[in-house]
Amino acid sequence: MKKIFLGGFLFCFLILSGVSQAQITVKGVVFETTGNTTLPGVNVVQKGTTNGTITDINGNYSLTIQDPNASLIYSFVGYLSQEIPINNQTSINVTLQEDVSKLDEVVVIGYGTQKKSDLTGAVSVIDTDDAKKTVTYDVAKMLQGQAPGVTVQSSGEPGGSVNIKIRGITSFNNNNPLFVIDGMIVDNPNDFAPGDIESMQVLKDASSAAIYGVRGANGVVIITTKKGVQNGDLKVKLKSLFGIQNVARKISLTDREGYQKITNAAYLNSGQAILPGNDPTSEYYIDNVNTDWQDAAFKTGIIQNHTISFNGGSENFGYNFNTDYYKNSSYIDTPQDYERISTSLNLNGKKGKFKYGAKLGYTKSDKESFNEYNVGTSSVINLLQSIPTMPVYDENRLGGYGGTDNLTQKAITLNVIGFNNLIDNQAERNRFIGNIWGEIEIVKGLKYKISASADQLDTHTRYFVPPSDLGWYYITTNSESSLDINDSRKTFTSLDNLLTYNIEINKHKLDALVGWVQEKTNYYNHWSRGVGFEDNEISHLEYADDTSTGEYESTITGISYLSRINYNFDNKYFLTANYRQDKTSLFAKQNNTGDYFSVSGAWKLHNESFITLPQWMNTAKLRGGYGTLGNNTAGVYAYTPTTNSFASYLFGNTLAPGTIVVDATDPNLKWEDTETVNAAVELGMFDNKLQFTAEYYEKKSTDLLARVPLPLSTGTISNDWSSSVMTNAAAVKNTGFEFLLSYNNSSKEFKYNISANVGTLKNRVLKIGTDDTPINGTNSRTEVGRSIGELYVYETEDLFQSQADVDSHATQPGAVAGDVKFKDVNKDGLITDEDRTYQGVSIPKISYGLNLNGSYKNWEFSMFWQGSAGNKIYNGTYNSLMIGGLVNHHTDMLNYWTPTNTDTNIPRPDQLETNQNARASDRFIQSGNYIKLQNAQLAYNIPLKANNIVEHAKVYVSGQNLLTISKYKGYDPDFMSDGLFSRGFDYGSFPNPRTFILGVEIDF
Repeated sequence: MKKIFLGGFLFCFLILSGVSQAQITVKGVVFETTGNTTLPGVNVVQKGTTNGTITDINGNYSLTIQDPNASLIYSFVGYLSQEIPINNQTSINVTLQEDVSKLDEVVVIGYGTQKKSDLTGAVSVIDTDDAKKTVTYDVAKMLQGQAPGVTVQSSGEPGGSVNIKIRGITSFNNNNPLFVIDGMIVDNPNDFAPGDIESMQVLKDASSAAIYGVRGANGVVIITTKKGVQNGDLKVKLKSLFGIQNVARKISLTDREGYQKITNAAYLNSGQAILPGNDPTSEYYIDNVNTDWQDAAFKTGIIQNHTISFNGGSENFGYNFNTDYYKNSSYIDTPQDYERISTSLNLNGKKGKFKYGAKLGYTKSDKESFNEYNVGTSSVINLLQSIPTMPVYDENRLGGYGGTDNLTQKAITLNVIGFNNLIDNQAERNRFIGNIWGEIEIVKGLKYKISASADQLDTHTRYFVPPSDLGWYYITTNSESSLDINDSRKTFTSLDNLLTYNIEINKHKLDALVGWVQEKTNYYNHWSRGVGFEDNEISHLEYADDTSTGEYESTITGISYLSRINYNFDNKYFLTANYRQDKTSLFAKQNNTGDYFSVSGAWKLHNESFITLPQWMNTAKLRGGYGTLGNNTAGVYAYTPTTNSFASYLFGNTLAPGTIVVDATDPNLKWEDTETVNAAVELGMFDNKLQFTAEYYEKKSTDLLARVPLPLSTGTISNDWSSSVMTNAAAVKNTGFEFLLSYNNSSKEFKYNISANVGTLKNRVLKIGTDDTPINGTNSRTEVGRSIGELYVYETEDLFQSQADVDSHATQPGAVAGDVKFKDVNKDGLITDEDRTYQGVSIPKISYGLNLNGSYKNWEFSMFWQGSAGNKIYNGTYNSLMIGGLVNHHTDMLNYWTPTNTDTNIPRPDQLETNQNARASDRFIQSGNYIKLQNAQLAYNIPLKANNIVEHAKVYVSGQNLLTISKYKGYDPDFMSDGLFSRGFDYGSFPNPRTFILGVEIDF
């Protein structure tokens, strides 16, 4: 029924798109700047009406109008609009001049729009044409390298998560920016098709983001999707691409002979007998298996994306309907694929003084996730550590996959291929978003807008572990076999009431906004677990030997009041002021209100009569701002203690019922606060072909939620970080510079533009808890006065070359000749944890991006380079392969120390690890500097003869992650981590694949 209803609507819209009443028909051709090339897709609209059309592939147009004395407005992205009186003419040819500066481009800001040239805050306008060349499932990934101050971490896992931060770390909990899509607030944008995006803006400071209050501390990404063209002919666009993916590089691992050589040395060095499977003299010696696990696992992945859209409208109505299909099969020989289908419908219309619109979107996605045998392990690490004497397949084991033997091999290595193929780990997401709005002009300049939105996400996960035998350590018995089913629903609703007023008197221009926003989030979760399944038994809960189930639900409510004033005097002086008050149920009544404001200004020097700029400089603008923001990262009911009402106690022979507090909480939890200061200069030079922006910012966050250890007097059993309470007790500061430089030259047949951006970042912790107790991450530490997550490990000096060398060094238990010599930093004569030192920041000090675009006749070419520098990485992947024990090894281990091979920095293998040579040390810290050719594309616009079917056709080939320049020894210096305390720890992040794509775009 819903499909019939939607189809009926679309049919009506198509019929309405051909309705018009006319008195005269105007025809013509639109040319670009040189006058030699026609422009397709130019909007031709009768002034003051919604009557319009679009030029075809050859630049031709035909428009029927009702008033022969009216004027026509010709507009096209990147060109200056022209208004031409008709004066009873039936043929008008037009040449549009390129707008090289695009300073009059209208950009979307919080709850409104503004000219780009009039902005007073730090707003980065993303070039969506460049961003869309990155084929991805996630909108956030498209932002990588496209704007200064925006850093993105990602992995190559199909449908995996993306970590994005704007101008550093502002919280010890949630640092993700707020995403706003067509005015709707969304928590996670990866359910939306990137191809449907029309524009993207990033709000980076308080002066631009304060209008979003407690949601804006981490920055705001505003996305606008394509809308319908009122009174436009039906336009159909088809986009289709197909690509292949593979791992860009492999890590050098030992084969069977190298593995057995190192492992045998490790056993001999520890005084143990060689294992039978590695002993050439043993009848159990393995010499007929030599598995290259990277070759066995890595295959060619497939990526495909197909989109069809319909755009058009009648005189007072417009629509855009888009359907997108995306599928990415894994480049690892497992069923871990990602598939998604998305649909969206945008409606917009006008009737007199009333405007209205709606957006409906639905997305269904399926993801088979990778599996971990133990929490915190990595499928990539397990794959690399798999020993070459273990086969991939073994029909004699339950499940049909190979494993290791306890007596002959002893290695605890997981068959990742078998493990992930045996386990059923499905995740299904169904997401619906809807928004309907109406706006009426009450009197001239005064408008009221109401908008109602809903975002509902239903998730279903199913995790089944069957009985299997993957080796002596990885055996799942019938009693251990399990099935976990989880169903949840999250519904977010909001109601916005906005009142705007615009007035212009002589040189004064003012627009004001006041509003009221009400929000509610409901969450419900139901889980079921069954344990005990026989081999090949139906994996349903009713067949489990034992079952359990449970439910959870929560509700969050909020209400906000917002206001903004934009003032402009004589197009010279600009002032913007924002204020927002937020109230939420996340905190107790006395702390549930937050007030946030910002003020910013700009001065256009080029419009001053008393300032004379050099002839080559066209525009110059100074801007600056200050403001405050909030962050509501507290969990639901985090300010109230949790109790156990079943805590009975035995008094004598009587069991008395009782209740105890399970965990300690702080009833005075409140908002995290952030204040920002920024100043910038913007210059336009050489006829505005060259644009330059330089900006300095400071971003200080206080009252951060952090866990503070509790004293023993509170009843805790230990005074460590786990026995702690969450409270507002930390502060951090981020400072940096941002630079943007672009040059555009389109005056000749060969057109090109270059855009480069650079951002610097310095992060410093100001406070942690009540006594500044450091926070330990994985091989890192966060301490006051330093950057978050700095690498903190032992420092090495060399290898011990003799027993005398060992004896003369600080006491290092278990050390012998050939072991690593660790530095006695505190000079106490003992090597202990106190000798660990800071070895580098994990947050890049510099990030940059470079876009190069060119076109000649029908050919187009583009390149996108991106990178970062100034950070160190703890290569946990390399560390895991340099243990020198039973797991597989990096080939560097073959150069291990022996009495006859002393000119090396690789320690002797030791199965017992008496000296802990593989402990966290600077041996495994490497430079994180890199530069990548993220994307290169070559396209050809197919010349077409005039026809009534195809207006435009383009075919292209492109590549992603084509080249990485880096000294890093891991798969990829651009890896996924927690992004916080352990940001610099790479422990088997899925490498970003190299991708080759063939695509086609056709406009009908």
